[in-house]
Amino acid sequence: MARGSKAAYTDKQKRQARHIEESYEDKGVSEKEAARRAWSTVNKESGGGKKSGSGRSTKKGK
Repeated sequence: MARGSKAAYTDKQKRQARHIEESYEDKGVSEKEAARRAWSTVNKESGGGKKSGSGRSTKKGK
């Protein structure tokens, strides 16, 4: 996967980034900077791309 590719993100994360980007553009931020800030925000909130797979579930009481 190429650097900067958004293929590893869920649809929800992509929608969130699009919405955040639009709000930055409404405030007068350039398109490129708005996209950078939007994806930074999504990564900060969710920790990056898709998070699933073996060993990612919460531990239950013994």
